[in-house]
Amino acid sequence: MDLFEKIGSLAKRRGFIYPGSEIYGGLSGTWDYGPLGVELKRNIKEEFWKTMVRNRDDVVGLDAAIFMNPKVWEASGHLEAFSDPLVECKKCHHRFRDDNLGKKKECPDCGGKEFTEPKQFNLMVEASLGVIEGEKQKVYLRGEITQGVHVNFKQVLDSTRVKIPFGIAQIGKAFRNEITPGDLTFRSREFEQMELQFYVKPEEKEGKKWFEYWKKERMEWYVNLGMKKSNLKFHKHEPEKRAHYAKAAFDIEYNTCPDAAVGAGWKEMEGIHHRSDWDIGRHSKFSGKDLSYFDEESKERFIPWVIETSGGVDRAALFFLMDAYEEEKLERETRIVLKLHPKLAPYKVAVFPLLANKEDLLKKAKGIYSELKKHWMVAWDERGNIGKRYRAQDEAGTPYCVTVDFDTLDDGTVTVRDRDSMKQEWVSVKGLLAYLEKKLT
Repeated sequence: MDLFEKIGSLAKRRGFIYPGSEIYGGLSGTWDYGPLGVELKRNIKEEFWKTMVRNRDDVVGLDAAIFMNPKVWEASGHLEAFSDPLVECKKCHHRFRDDNLGKKKECPDCGGKEFTEPKQFNLMVEASLGVIEGEKQKVYLRGEITQGVHVNFKQVLDSTRVKIPFGIAQIGKAFRNEITPGDLTFRSREFEQMELQFYVKPEEKEGKKWFEYWKKERMEWYVNLGMKKSNLKFHKHEPEKRAHYAKAAFDIEYNTCPDAAVGAGWKEMEGIHHRSDWDIGRHSKFSGKDLSYFDEESKERFIPWVIETSGGVDRAALFFLMDAYEEEKLERETRIVLKLHPKLAPYKVAVFPLLANKEDLLKKAKGIYSELKKHWMVAWDERGNIGKRYRAQDEAGTPYCVTVDFDTLDDGTVTVRDRDSMKQEWVSVKGLLAYLEKKLT
């Protein structure tokens, strides 16, 4: 069983990720996030927002609509160029992205070696707005969240005090008519993005400075949240592989299969792109509005360049799970544990009464549980023996487990167990909150 299969099994079993609409046979490329998964995603987005917006003076936030005027997608080039080359196997008639078949050109479903000529397949998802049949307006579910920022560039300037260089960050859903969804949530038809569009002066030195700055910042963000450096790398897009308007493009890739052949497991997680003046220039041209920026200091007017960081929330969640997953051989069993960074862990603490049939233990444990819940997401478990409860929390990635036992009633101490080392400490109930705050931060 490869790592994708192991994570898929764990994710479903423990309530991280479920296949979409499963009781009706599912819908390919769609996923639902369960009680643990929704907390993991929320924590990832919170850390992104805190790092990229709240802790900075040069970035503001935005939340644009999913439906946009169709002219937006004409200006951005999506209606013309947002497509993938599609081929059909002549033997089983299944369709695949041409660039996914590799050099051998062998059908992954039937082994066939003959395919039709590639045809372009537009990835935009169409929708209709209006209530009267025959008079509905054709619109699109946004294929990316980027354009919602650029069309609001002028309004952000007019309504705030930002000055170039500055950025606009956004987190939101996007939709694509993905031909071959797969690898769990890695390639989906509905997904969530977290992006920054950073506007700079159209000068080579300035563009290069900020491009290198954001490359470093975004790589460090993943490492600071616990990803192993050995599983991360930059992949450079050579000029012939870049969009015609791009001055530079790098991907942060994650190694989903460290034991595989060299290069086999690396998958894109986030892109850092130097988009030049394409976006603002195109929207200025197609809308007929002057979207140029006037620099008060230099008295210059110009169309700014854009440095973009674009990551997937779903991909980040998947790769954080993969990176944290470990199988540890113990004396009598194999322990499955998610060593998630405490900032990302769905539950920070779990509270147990030693025995579920002792009212005084239950009452004391419930009081501690209620107090800790004022500060963090806290799990409660009174089922089975303590060993099984520990294993359940290990799989959920919970950093600390607090057990209320008879010593708690006698001397006011509880047992605190560390997920990663499995070591236990005795901590006073009065000092428990301070102890956990120090550990979790």
